[in-house]
Amino acid sequence: ICYRKLEKELSGGRTHFVETCGLPISTYFSAMKLIWLMENVDPVKQAIKSGDAMFGTMDTWLIWNLTGGVNGGLHVTDVSNASRTMLMNLKTLDWDKHTLETLGIPAEILPKIVSNSEVIGKIGKGWPITGIPISGCLGDQHAAMLGQACRKGEAKSTYGTGAFILLNTGEEIVQSKHGLLSTLAYKLGPEAPTNYALEGSIAIAGAAVQWLRDSLGIITTANDIEGLASQVDSTGGVYFVPAFNGLFAPWWRDDARGIVIGITRFTSKAHIARAVLESMCFQVNDVLDSMQKDAMEKGQKTHFVLRVDGGATVNNLLMQIQADLLGSPVVRPADIETTALGAAYAAGLAVGVWKEEEIFASGEKAKTSTRFKPALEEQLRKRKAESWCRAVERTFDLADLSL
Repeated sequence: ICYRKLEKELSGGRTHFVETCGLPISTYFSAMKLIWLMENVDPVKQAIKSGDAMFGTMDTWLIWNLTGGVNGGLHVTDVSNASRTMLMNLKTLDWDKHTLETLGIPAEILPKIVSNSEVIGKIGKGWPITGIPISGCLGDQHAAMLGQACRKGEAKSTYGTGAFILLNTGEEIVQSKHGLLSTLAYKLGPEAPTNYALEGSIAIAGAAVQWLRDSLGIITTANDIEGLASQVDSTGGVYFVPAFNGLFAPWWRDDARGIVIGITRFTSKAHIARAVLESMCFQVNDVLDSMQKDAMEKGQKTHFVLRVDGGATVNNLLMQIQADLLGSPVVRPADIETTALGAAYAAGLAVGVWKEEEIFASGEKAKTSTRFKPALEEQLRKRKAESWCRAVERTFDLADLSL
């Protein structure tokens, strides 16, 4: 309710804070959750009034506990997690005073903002090992981007329950005109330059496979989808749009609902399974297409090699479909858990385990990566993309508001 009220009251509506924080007004981000707590939970109101309240993201809570908790724990967050609160100024990398005043959030309850790679503090008493420095802290997708060693102009896509695509835009904040969010990529030290990114989030990726398994019973395990979809060499004209509860980037349609379209008498469960895999790839393509448009308008060049990670990338058929529908190579690293790798890179850099040039050295990584090359004829790829867009448009205005 509070975010709808803000949209009506503020001059810029839903995008009122975009120029400052890069994000639209949404319950997806921390600020709206905090406002709700302040307005509806009496203990929170009282704690703020008495000066006992502390607010932060998950990393804030972990670091506070690891460094002592109530016995002198540090109240901090890093720039990447802070950038997802809707409260941090992307340029100053500090809490935005005007935003806090507009939303009625007291600055004193918020943590100190630090870089992604520096010695923040040490593990305190009460833990099995003490004195170990805490030197790396990043948000999930930002860590994956560092783990993939994405420099300016390079993009990565993480495939999980949803999918998250980030394009490194270097030291320039790019305000998207095509449905994407502006955010941080990483800042590797207090004095290091800040790398920014464009981000597109997809709500339903691997979750569509879970739907096939749990709701329809078409497969028994998530891994079964690759074998089933491989039984056919195409979807037979079937398109599946998983707008189960609307569509995120770049469409941003709350009124969209999922559809399966193009069914004939000869459609089998194998065709449906393959259409589910294609839906994940088409959605990634939509975001990448928006990224390329935004980058080109800024005069930036993008490298058309998509780096991928996340649990779903073990599916070789999915990765080949992605390369085919994208029309450019897809590179899967030997270690697909790049979020953990990125956090380790940041921590090791801060304490001298390695240097920045070693993190971004591409030669050794390329030797152990798997590269998927597009094999689909270009004209067919374009026709399929056009059919996908028509299918997406048919999901609009399908939400039954009476339910």
